[in-house]
Amino acid sequence: MCFLIGAEGQILWADASTSPVALPDGRARWEAIWNHRQQLVEIAHSHPLGPEAFSEEDRTTMVALDQALGRPLRYSVLAPGGMIAVTAPGPVLHLSEVPWWAPLLRLASGMED
Repeated sequence: MCFLIGAEGQILWADASTSPVALPDGRARWEAIWNHRQQLVEIAHSHPLGPEAFSEEDRTTMVALDQALGRPLRYSVLAPGGMIAVTAPGPVLHLSEVPWWAPLLRLASGMED
C-alpha cells in the first residue's frame, strides 16, 4: 500500500497491491506523483510482513524521486513493529507518534494493531 501525502497531511492519492511483499511499479503512481508534485511532501508505504526498514529498492527510488522533483521528500514505512521516516540526507527516525493516516495505511495493508 502506498499513500501520497500533502503539505497539510492530507492523502492526495493511494495505491494498493494484491501482494503483502511487493508493490509493483505502475504508470498511474508515477503520474500521480507528477500531477501532485507541487503539494506532495511525503510518500508513505507499508511493509505488512516487515521489516521496519527501507529496502535497497526503496532507497534508490527515493534518490531518483528527489532528483526528479528537485527537492527532498519525506519517505516513511509502516511495518507491524512501528513506523520509520527519513528526509534526505537526514537520519532514519523511528516515530513514537504516527500521523492520523497511519491506522488507515495499516488497515488497508491488512496489518493488525
